[in-house]
Amino acid sequence: MTRRQVLGTAAAGALSCPAASPAGAAAAARVRTGFDRLAESGYALLAGARTGVVTNATGVTADLRHIVDVMHADRRVDLRAVFGPEHGFRGTAQAGGSESTGTDPATGLPVHDVYGLRGRELAALFGRAGVDTVVFDVQDVGARFYTYVWTLYECLIAAALAGLRIVVLDRPNPLTGRGAYGPVLERSLASGVGREPLAQAHGMTVAELALLFNADGVPRAAGRAARLETVPMSGWRRTHFFDGTGLPWVPPSPNMPTPDTALAYAGTCLLEGTSLSEGRGTTRPFEIVGAEGVDHRWAAALNALDLPGVRFREAYAVPVFSKFQGRTIGGVQLHVHDRRAYDPVRTGVALLVTARRIWPGFAWRPDLWIDRLAGTAAVRTMTDAGASADDIVEAWQPGLEAFRATREEHLLYG
Repeated sequence: MTRRQVLGTAAAGALSCPAASPAGAAAAARVRTGFDRLAESGYALLAGARTGVVTNATGVTADLRHIVDVMHADRRVDLRAVFGPEHGFRGTAQAGGSESTGTDPATGLPVHDVYGLRGRELAALFGRAGVDTVVFDVQDVGARFYTYVWTLYECLIAAALAGLRIVVLDRPNPLTGRGAYGPVLERSLASGVGREPLAQAHGMTVAELALLFNADGVPRAAGRAARLETVPMSGWRRTHFFDGTGLPWVPPSPNMPTPDTALAYAGTCLLEGTSLSEGRGTTRPFEIVGAEGVDHRWAAALNALDLPGVRFREAYAVPVFSKFQGRTIGGVQLHVHDRRAYDPVRTGVALLVTARRIWPGFAWRPDLWIDRLAGTAAVRTMTDAGASADDIVEAWQPGLEAFRATREEHLLYG
């Protein structure tokens, strides 16, 4: 029996109690989340535990009840505290922000802001909150630079340092789990948008990432692995896009309104490291991108590349906040017509290469944020040297192949 099968069997054993769904609507969903399965077991993994939960607005059941409300109302769960990541527990804060520590008016539970806290700080906070088990249930979007997985990473380190248990409830990767794409983070460029060597679009779920982190990064940081338990989904396949899961989409952050946004974001967020707008403040963030002075030539240059699965429409917008607030930008809107053929990271690099060629105002952010986002300086230096998108993609293949082999060891789903 493989390690993956042992984990899967252990999880299934812990969740074999045939209790009813928290509402019944979850039974209609094709995919059952980790929380659905935990609740069906009568919260067997949380019996006798002083529990805290790391979650946000995405922590909902299939009938759109929040898991904090559901657990707080159930006498079988001793829920002591809530911890909110970037954007906050209620999801109101913009990029790089969070909600202040306070009290949840619906339950009276303390809500702690944990965005930006590292392992030891987080371990101390868990201690002050009086919890011995930390539950993590947050919807990720499948891109390395989305910070929720790094909150998970720091929670694992904190749990290892403090001797706590961490239970990770799984949710779908909206980009599917078919494979990994893009450059792999170089450790010298570790930051809050990437602490361990993951591919830019990693193709893993949060539970799978927890297993990967706990096998290497956490022991290096904390001196030992965390006491980790994962609760996998049922019914999820690696080929599922989010609209094939039967689950409701709750925006994981203010600029992630739809699963289509997530599909584009895995590549177009690279524009955050440039003088171009990545579309924040428009009606289609990360799908409409551009800048003052960009015109029809960008769409023409991109369409000439004949990138798989996507076409580009000349587009104009007036962002209501962020870059170019209140000013007209020209650019493109991405129209993905074949999701299975579409490679978001290759597309993101093509946007960089063509924008630099056709727009005199193109520049990298002075802090070279592009290197942190890409996880490597090569995207920037090769673009500056006039390399094609295909040349840049080819350059990261050896590192990507090595990551794919490591990734395979921690996958929970066929």
